[in-house]
Amino acid sequence: MADVEIRNNPEQNRYEAWLGDELAGFAEYELRDDESITFVHTEVDDKFEGEGVGSTLARTVLDEVRRDGELEVVVKCPFIREWISRHPDYEYLLA
Repeated sequence: MADVEIRNNPEQNRYEAWLGDELAGFAEYELRDDESITFVHTEVDDKFEGEGVGSTLARTVLDEVRRDGELEVVVKCPFIREWISRHPDYEYLLA
């Protein structure tokens, strides 16, 4: 699989996963007063299912939150919640 590039698109409140010039998936979020980020929905195009796009997206966005160190994470998205349950070293980010 080609490298997935993750880009924050704050105008649409989502992180996007790009493979070349194709939007492969996204993780929608809501920011609350520079205190928390809530992940509400993650979607990967059927064309890219099973290729690790969703996992790369989850890891990258949570790594960015961890690196910035300023936001607590709230998870309403079942995919992100499940991903964190399989990677417990990210649980401390949760509000």
